[in-house]
Amino acid sequence: MKRFAASLIFMFALATAGAHAQDVKLIADTLTVQADGQYEADPDLATLSFHISSQEKEMRTAYEKASQSMHRILDVASKNGLKKDEISTGALTVMPMYEGDRNRKTRAYRVDGDVVLRVHDFSTIGALIDDSVQDGITDFRSLTYSLADVEAAKKEAVANAMRRAVDRATIALKESGQRLGALRFASVDVSQIVGLATFGTSQTVEVKDSWSVFAMHKVAPPPPPPPVQPGKITVAASVQCAFQIQ
Repeated sequence: MKRFAASLIFMFALATAGAHAQDVKLIADTLTVQADGQYEADPDLATLSFHISSQEKEMRTAYEKASQSMHRILDVASKNGLKKDEISTGALTVMPMYEGDRNRKTRAYRVDGDVVLRVHDFSTIGALIDDSVQDGITDFRSLTYSLADVEAAKKEAVANAMRRAVDRATIALKESGQRLGALRFASVDVSQIVGLATFGTSQTVEVKDSWSVFAMHKVAPPPPPPPVQPGKITVAASVQCAFQIQ
């Protein structure tokens, strides 16, 4: 029995030593390299955001004004060549405004909604903003420049990082007369897009006290014209690769 136990211990020790030798060999003939890459391009998509707000004593009047304002934006967008899939409209929401007494009597109604336009022709941005805010109900919120195909930009950044990793690994092995083998492992991290150009203005709404049913609007000055040429968009990627050494 003792001899059998001793044999098992000896066999286990051999197996452990063999596994350790394999681990050492795997590390010895592997080169790990880390590299960063970037892809830079001019933005080809502008996203305009508008907010609609109407407040009246009668719900029907408030809803009609908000609805007309929304249709105005849609008409302006259509005249400037935007397609249906480039226009997003949220549902108009109705919120009653109460006087504040125990009876909770409704004294007014407020209707809100949002419209988002995705624009590829930057030359139409100025007209879209100016013509959409003429009624005093529509509020221009923001303009953001970005890339229409973000995934393609990420792929370019990763490809750039991989090329740098391969080049660095090849040069490192060239000095010792060794060659770069197959890729054994790779991890990829793509950072957030940087360089988004955004500007906008908002309309502040202030209620003096609980008895002021109608909100007093402080209309912000007209928004500044959009930049003639927005800045470039940059996508960054980082890779860590393990190559076999031949």
